[in-house]
Formats: sequence, C-alpha cells, structure tokens
Amino acid sequence: MQYKSMVRPFSLLLASLLVTLPLVSCSSSSDSPAGTNNEAKAKGRLQQVLNQNKLRCGISGELPGFSVLDDQGTYSGLDVDVCRAIAAALFDDPTKVEYVPLNAKERFTAVQAGDVDILSRNTTWTVDRDSTNQLAFAPVVFYDSQGMMVKKDSGITSLKELQNRTICTQTGTTTEKNLADQMSKLKVTYKPVVYEDINAAYAAYAEGRCDAITSDRSQLASRRVKLANPDSNVILEDVMSKEPLAPAVADGDAQWADVVRWVVNATIEAEELNINQKNLATFTTSQDPVVQRFLGQKDALGKGLGLSDDFASRIVKHVGNYGEIYDRHLGPQTKLNLPRGQNQLWSKGGLLYSPPFR
Repeated sequence: MQYKSMVRPFSLLLASLLVTLPLVSCSSSSDSPAGTNNEAKAKGRLQQVLNQNKLRCGISGELPGFSVLDDQGTYSGLDVDVCRAIAAALFDDPTKVEYVPLNAKERFTAVQAGDVDILSRNTTWTVDRDSTNQLAFAPVVFYDSQGMMVKKDSGITSLKELQNRTICTQTGTTTEKNLADQMSKLKVTYKPVVYEDINAAYAAYAEGRCDAITSDRSQLASRRVKLANPDSNVILEDVMSKEPLAPAVADGDAQWADVVRWVVNATIEAEELNINQKNLATFTTSQDPVVQRFLGQKDALGKGLGLSDDFASRIVKHVGNYGEIYDRHLGPQTKLNLPRGQNQLWSKGGLLYSPPFR
C-alpha cells in the first residue's frame, strides 16, 4: 500500500509536466521583439551588415584628409576609404556605405549601442577605450602625435612659452589629459578653454579667444588649411603624446573584428606587394604563391573570415592600396602634404606591417 501510494502521485506529476512542456515550448518560440533581437545578435555583425546590404560607418565628417564632404557632396578621406574598403570586400561595391557623422562625445556610445557597424573617426587606441569602452581596435591606419598650434606673430616657439596663456581643446578626447600631463611636467600654468564641439574650439582660436589650440598634429594641419590665413598659423615642434589612430568595432564579436582587421591589413599588404589599382590585372597571372593567396586564387583564405576569397582583390580594384589611399588624401598633391614618416611601410623605415596572408 505504501509503495502504490508513492507511485500514483509521481505519475500524476509526470503527466502534468508532459502537458505543460509543449505550452512552455510554444511560449518561448513566439515572435517577440526580444527573441528577434537575440536571434540577430546570435548571427553576428557580419551577417547583419550583409542583410542590411550596407555598412554603417561612424565618421567625423569635418576633418579634411580624413573625412569631409567634397565639392560633389560626397564624403572623402582616409577614414572614409577604410569604410569603402570594407564595403568593397563585402559587396564588391565601395558605395554601399551609410556615413554617420559623430562628435567626440557620442562616438563610443554609437558603437556600443549598435547605431554604427564601425567607427572610422581619427580615434586614438588606448587601453581605457579598449577595455572600459568595450571596443575592439583594428590595425592603426595613421600613427600620429599631439601638437600645439599658435599664431605666427605671437612669437611663441615652444610649450614652455605658454605660461599663463589660454589653450583651446575639445572635451571627450585624449588631448585634454595629455595637455594637463605635459604642462604639469614642464611646470607651466595655463588656462584651459574646453569645448564639446570641435568647430567651436577652432572658431574661438581663429577669433583670438585663446592663444593656442591643441589636438592631433594631423588634425591641426587639416584645420589650418581651412583658416582664413593658413600661413599665419604654425604648429610647434613639440610632440606631446603618441596618438595611434585606428578603426574600432564593438567588443565581443570576433568574426566582425577579424573582417575589419584583415581588410585594413589587405591595403598594407597590397602596397608591400606593389599591387595597385593600375597594375592589378597584371598580377592575376602571377605564379608567385604569395600573390596567388593574396588575390584569392589558392588556399581559400576568405572563407574563414566569411568573405569571398578574392576580397583583397576587390579592395585594391575599388579603393587601392594603403599608399594610394594616403597619397589621395594626405600626400604631396594635396593641400595637407603630410610626409608619410611613421606611416610608411616597415620595409621603408615606417611602422606599417601586415601579418602574412597564408
């Protein structure tokens, strides 16, 4: 009797579970918004970009040479070409990019929230941004440093001569802390004038409301050409920091980070192999196994990334190698005319180096 009394309640419990399980299963497979979002996240950013048939690229939009609207109303610049290269690799079409102008304060939030697929906006790679801001950085596309610009007639020739002077800078950037660090080392007292909008900072400098303005040297050079009298402004020789500028994506998606990383590497490797837009066709019959792998003719290197095997060939065809990109926007034929310096290939004394395509 005792054994039978124990079996019956257990049988009833089992029966009730069998009845309720289908209901639970049906409930979890509903087309709720949360379920859809989770499914999209599970697919990864690469699949989302392919599904939306475009790349959403966060840029500055106000920095000649890096990202700015040209005379035809089209964005151009080194940062823009990074996004065009990714679109070329994904779609065989560099125009499939939606550019999203972002200021310094909102750029990281836009990446974290998924409002953009990539940030290509003259952003310095730092440990805090890599960790606290949960970003995954691609290879450096421009090795920079922080500088200081002053009026030529001010007579100022070094940071030490900025004692008790006003210095304009932008909030939400590395320049604020770098400025404080350097002036503390030099024991120079100064008056910071901080703006959230970079345009307001340069306007204040142009109008004489601050004696100097500090930012990345590339940005100072870019902004100087937009001033009423560019030659009346000088960038001091003082180097205040290291500023490695690199594209970034949201952390936690290794495949998407790899795609961006190897697209940037492809532009560098193409220059090292001396493959450019003009001579690309002549390399298609090359018997060099290194070239064959790079152009997707053997070993199927694109497959592991989720890309077409000829993704590097697409990049060169539509956008060019790193040297072509640099010369197009920053080289001797441009107003900026920035020497390549550290942004030269490692084989020519620079810092640009791509891991092997094999």
